[in-house]
Amino acid sequence: MKRWANFESREHGHLARQIRHNLWITAALTGMGMVRTAFDWDARHRWALVPLALAIVALLIATRLPWERWATRPRIRTEAAWVYAVALGVLALFSVADPAGTVMFPAGAIAVSVAAATTCGVRDGLWVGATGIAGFVVVMSTHHSPVSLLNASQVCVMLVVVVLCALTTNNRRLQQAQRDEVAYRTSALLENGSDAILAVNTEGVGYVSSSSGRVLGHETGELDLNTLTAMVHPDEKERVSAFLAALIAAPPRHTDRIESRSRQQDGGYIDVEVIGTNHLHDPLIGAVILTIRDVSTQKALHAELDRQAVEDPLTGLPNRALLRDRIGSAARERARTAGRVSLLLIDLDDFKKVNDTLGHMTGDEFLRALAGRISQAVRPEDTLARLGGDEFAVLVEDLDEAGLHRLAQRLLAALREPVRVGGSTLSSTASIGIASVEAGRAGDVDLTDELIRDADLAMYAAKNSGRDRAVVFEASMYAAAVAEAEARTELERALDRDEFVVVYQPIVDLPSGRPIGVEALVRWQHPERGLLGPNEFIAHAERTGLIVPLGAGVLRVACQEMARWHREIPGASGMRVSVNLSARQFQEPGLLDTVRSVLAETGIAPEKVVLEITESMLMVDVDATVVVLHRLRELGVRLAIDDFGTGYSSLSYLSRFPIDILKIDKAFVDGITANREDAALAEAVVGLGRALRLQTVAEGIEDPDQQALLTGLGCTYGQGYLFARPISAGEMVALLHEEMGATMKTSS
Repeated sequence: MKRWANFESREHGHLARQIRHNLWITAALTGMGMVRTAFDWDARHRWALVPLALAIVALLIATRLPWERWATRPRIRTEAAWVYAVALGVLALFSVADPAGTVMFPAGAIAVSVAAATTCGVRDGLWVGATGIAGFVVVMSTHHSPVSLLNASQVCVMLVVVVLCALTTNNRRLQQAQRDEVAYRTSALLENGSDAILAVNTEGVGYVSSSSGRVLGHETGELDLNTLTAMVHPDEKERVSAFLAALIAAPPRHTDRIESRSRQQDGGYIDVEVIGTNHLHDPLIGAVILTIRDVSTQKALHAELDRQAVEDPLTGLPNRALLRDRIGSAARERARTAGRVSLLLIDLDDFKKVNDTLGHMTGDEFLRALAGRISQAVRPEDTLARLGGDEFAVLVEDLDEAGLHRLAQRLLAALREPVRVGGSTLSSTASIGIASVEAGRAGDVDLTDELIRDADLAMYAAKNSGRDRAVVFEASMYAAAVAEAEARTELERALDRDEFVVVYQPIVDLPSGRPIGVEALVRWQHPERGLLGPNEFIAHAERTGLIVPLGAGVLRVACQEMARWHREIPGASGMRVSVNLSARQFQEPGLLDTVRSVLAETGIAPEKVVLEITESMLMVDVDATVVVLHRLRELGVRLAIDDFGTGYSSLSYLSRFPIDILKIDKAFVDGITANREDAALAEAVVGLGRALRLQTVAEGIEDPDQQALLTGLGCTYGQGYLFARPISAGEMVALLHEEMGATMKTSS
């Protein structure tokens, strides 16, 4: 099959065919002239038959000339116009000799004008037509023909034909310009497109877009059937051949697609997508149209996305998604065969400190090094995955408890080994949780979540047991986790329903027993279990973080009540309220905003609010603690160390804290009358407070002897059951009215 010609060569071919047609028409007109000469001319002039016959022979020979090649000449249309003008001259000479020349010439001139319109431009067609009209005038003058209506009509007809031919030629030119414009746009799109377009059938390649060379890596002229076949990857030749055969046998305009690999000139292969449409039955096309697109980049991107979907980008290990898939497959398979599937969950201890002190880049290098260590410690058939952060997991199949223990110890030992990262030598420990799928479990049950959950619970048990160890999951861990979740849910519900109440225990001046303040304490008015003390819920609230909203609520209620008492109870304006801060509250970034908001909302004087912090909390991060305490003092509140004497704080640290009050722990007060050591410790605390200009408050005073001894030691204030148990706000109001009234009477 010949290659499809471009639009310009097709135009030249059309012009060549039209010239041949015009030669045949001219030969026919010449033949008609021979008939006129033979039958209507005088015998003396019949010698003209010879040149007419020679002219016919010449015209017939001219039809065999290579007009396709000559049609490409830039001036071919102008040259054709001159030939038509010469033909009109010859026709005029013939008509001068012809007795009926005034009748024959217009018909021949019209034929020549029409022929000129098919091969010449508008301008050339007009002057050829004008030449024909001028020739007719000459013919009429030689025949001495008078200007008759017939002759005038013939001139008008010739003029109309010339004008119509000019209009037709102009319309054809405009149409051709539009076709050329469309062809140019199409060619430009194909040239700059990302696809190669080919037209092929059993005879060969009929059309190759100019973009094909760039897309397929071969010169466009090289793309024949043999080259295209050789470009297909050897492993895919049979599949591609079957695709083309099916496409050829398919119904007209059927479209199908296939992906393959195509070899380029350098020997490398690219991934291509081929879309084929059957146009074999279309007479204008007669081929299968193949659109070939280079999809190497897309396939590489998809492969990379697929890889990222199952691979950890930092270590290159399988990620959580791939681990879950493998756990599910292994658990189902081993459950059917009564095998064993185990998961070791590894969490590095205190890894956050590496990121905080050395930066995340060093932390990432450290993680990569530890991942290499772990991969060397596990068996080749085990699956090591990184779950995120500093957490890894090892999926193990068919290993008994003794083997799991040895593997865990091997992992712990490998992680303890120092690692050189940059200019630092780092070491780490880990907590490992181990869980297994029991043999004989149903194979159609998805045990993935259960196995991960159990290993996670065991890992947290290892952390709570001191870290740097491995713990095997036990059913009691799950029961504890369920209980913890239920407790959290119950606490959240209690917060939503305002089931927590604030009670108050007086703080008194020890010598006189007069209340100088209260400590706000929280109780849970449980709808089923009644009033619950702090031991029933504070630990749960601390672990779950619910202590933050709970503590903020206690602070707000206590300040509201004290502000109201200041306004409504005579003599109570000097009372202060003490509120405990938990460790979780103290570490909360929003603590300062919460205190500031409560002070503004309740209108209480800041110096009447005492925030109590345990001694052990102060020693967690001394520098950060000092900053927070100073910012609290800047708000105007007073600060107290609760349970002082149990945290073994350094005196040098204590002098750095902006503290106002020391509270002597109840443990020392209990034995103060019977144990000399407790009495000495209490005396030391009181002396320390006096030296640091701090007030001292003794907690847990339950009998008068304790009160008397503490008063003698110089302790300023105290609280305990001797004076009052924690009571409701209403009871506290009554107590204050009674105490303040008695004080006012004594004063008067």
